[in-house]
Amino acid sequence: MTGSGHLRVRPLSNGYTNMQTPYIVHTFGEEVDRKLRNRRGWLTAGVASSISWPSLDVCVQYAGDEYFLRGSERDGKPSPPGITISCNQHEVDETIAKVYRFTSILSWFMGGYVDVSGYIWGSRPILYGNPRTVYSSLGIVGTKSFNCNHMPIIEHEYVRKALAFWREGRRLNEVHTSYAFLSFYKVIESQFSDSKKKVEWIASSIDKLTDRAAKRVAELREAGLDVSRHLFESGRCAVAHASLEGEIVDPDIPSDRRRLSADLEVMAELARMYIREELRVPDSRSLYRSRNRLAPWVSLLPTATLEILKSGGTPENCDGLQGLNVSVGLWPDGPIQGLEKMTMHVDAFEAGVVKVVLISERKTVALVFFLDYRNGQIHTNLEDGGLMYGDNSPEEEDVRSYATFFYKVLGNGIVELTSGEIEPIDCEIVIPVNIIPQNPDEAIAGAVRKFRGENITQDDS
Repeated sequence: MTGSGHLRVRPLSNGYTNMQTPYIVHTFGEEVDRKLRNRRGWLTAGVASSISWPSLDVCVQYAGDEYFLRGSERDGKPSPPGITISCNQHEVDETIAKVYRFTSILSWFMGGYVDVSGYIWGSRPILYGNPRTVYSSLGIVGTKSFNCNHMPIIEHEYVRKALAFWREGRRLNEVHTSYAFLSFYKVIESQFSDSKKKVEWIASSIDKLTDRAAKRVAELREAGLDVSRHLFESGRCAVAHASLEGEIVDPDIPSDRRRLSADLEVMAELARMYIREELRVPDSRSLYRSRNRLAPWVSLLPTATLEILKSGGTPENCDGLQGLNVSVGLWPDGPIQGLEKMTMHVDAFEAGVVKVVLISERKTVALVFFLDYRNGQIHTNLEDGGLMYGDNSPEEEDVRSYATFFYKVLGNGIVELTSGEIEPIDCEIVIPVNIIPQNPDEAIAGAVRKFRGENITQDDS
């Protein structure tokens, strides 16, 4: 490498889509209770959910509103999952519409469904629960495990409608095959004013299907059927209409049920393909692979320097990063005590990668990171960082700060760098190799005990 000498603003687009995927603040614990007690007027929607649902309440700040996901446990007992949002009594329809929209994108992003079963308004945030319709089929054990960070903001009506039908289809898939098929068909149908273009899109997309959907397409073609026409006439129309002589899906005929169930695989995958490839709405997996973690820092370097780094080149300098004030924290807890005021030093840069060293305020802790502009990633380097001995010697709080960083990272903690008002940037998770990580809290306590013991020995000598 060539040697060389503010996180939370407006969301920036990522490499996958032009949709904004902003940093989403998650609040856990007592602060959530305080927020719920802080005002009067709440709407709570009971939900049926197949996504990983938080065991305890969590507040998510999304698109200008706070959504409180009510945990599946309360006082050690099962509790009905739901979503609570502030609501004036005369604004119930407007508010529940927000919840519907939120559950639509949450369903898509998390790869399941979150469907509103009913709702209730109250001056206090009371729960809504009916065990037959309000449930979570997949809970979460960890108290801070729920994470929908960077979920995209849906700004266009046509995208909102597609996601609404997708959410409905995913929920009905476990309840009613016929209506699930119709909902998935509507995902695509709702996007076209010209039915001819809709037919053309379906016909051109069928050959891109894989796995079980592709197998079903092959079966239909082997039977001599035009797959696109079959999906419309024997699926969409047969479900939506019923007449004495027209084709219908008869709920009393087993073969009709089996046929529609097999065709559902095709229709669901076409709907997924349309949302993913035509509307370009990322889910959590695709966004994890494609999101440019360094995007919030574009303003820190000149455009020409950025372009050189992104193309894998070596610029003349990276002065915009030198001396940057940075706070180091762990998601979702925020800054690590003692690491809130660190100064960035550019150590080296080459082939699109910048190596930086963060030095604590007392110059007793050093942390090393690699900013990979080629791939839009930032990596933590645990091998080079550590305690520093110079004008100041490390104290117990320095040991605790570094041990918290080190062992939480080994435990797959998400490190965030924050500078001023710029959106936090998150590091890639460290996967330990050939070691069994200790319990982070026990390891931190052990590091502090060891430091105390060494100091006592030095004092005695």
